Amino acid sequence: MDYVLQLVCAFVATYGIAIIFNAPKSTLIPCGLVGMIGWLIYYAMIQQQVDSVTASFCGAFIISIVAHYQAFKHKTPMLIFVVGGIIPLVPGGLAYEAMRHVVANEYNESLQFILKTGIITGAIVMGLVIAEVLVQMYRKMMTRLKKAKTLN
Repeated sequence: MDYVLQLVCAFVATYGIAIIFNAPKSTLIPCGLVGMIGWLIYYAMIQQQVDSVTASFCGAFIISIVAHYQAFKHKTPMLIFVVGGIIPLVPGGLAYEAMRHVVANEYNESLQFILKTGIITGAIVMGLVIAEVLVQMYRKMMTRLKKAKTLN
């Protein structure tokens, strides 16, 4: 039951962000699914005691791959799916805790939260970038194979 609630909340959050960013109506449900899939990966890894940095990387990687597929399928830019899909992974709670400790003049505690937030954010970015590079490499390879077939 916990997984169902997590997935529904991730879908609703991503769907809502897609509406706020004026995503085309035909892409709202796929946007929600992209975020839900990314959160499923993240949440399942967290439940298996995997570090949140690794889980965030994997979730972002999968979001980027699925976003590329959806972009191809719907003939829209990939960013439509990535921007909404990544929202559930953003470490907003950690950033809040960091700022709360700064306001309370508890700088040592805030530094720990700031560093963890930065590391998780970097992991998300790396997941997106590595997936993008792999997709571009795959596309180039497929283009070369098609050219080779037409020459033969």
